[in-house]
Amino acid sequence: MKSALVVIDVQRDVVANAFRRDVVISNISGLVVKARKEGVPVIWVQHSDDELVKGSEGWAYVDELRMADDEPVVHKQFGDSFEGTKLDVLLQERGVERLVVCGAQTDACIRSTLHGALARGYNATLVSDAHTTDDCSWATPPLSAEQVIAHTNFYWKWQRTPRAAGGTSLTAEVVYT
Repeated sequence: MKSALVVIDVQRDVVANAFRRDVVISNISGLVVKARKEGVPVIWVQHSDDELVKGSEGWAYVDELRMADDEPVVHKQFGDSFEGTKLDVLLQERGVERLVVCGAQTDACIRSTLHGALARGYNATLVSDAHTTDDCSWATPPLSAEQVIAHTNFYWKWQRTPRAAGGTSLTAEVVYT
């Protein structure tokens, strides 16, 4: 089953206050290096909206992660990286059947994209120590970022459709092929 690494929204303003920011970015960097070494496609996703203005300093990817010239960037305006973008076409062109997903924000774009992948028939592995979010202190009841991440890792292990499956993996245990 051919895989692709999908790196979602690791942008300066998105992860500025993220839980375990530096550890997560380091893990993502390791996933990118491993994918490139193994010839696995790396697809970058970059969000923009009224608060995260395309082309602004905060919209840019963090300095720790560098996109290669031949790696596609998917620009999106919705949580689900598939909605209104070319992501599905890029994956089909590359024969991808399984996504390895990492990035930010766990409770928004990560979850939306994971469900979008399953709905479209892609298997989707969430890298459990390579996604992050901010505290959800505004929620009822208030949730810490750690709780949101733990819950997402827990429930994503069991997600299934008739055509596809979810699952989780630690960075050190990711197998692309």
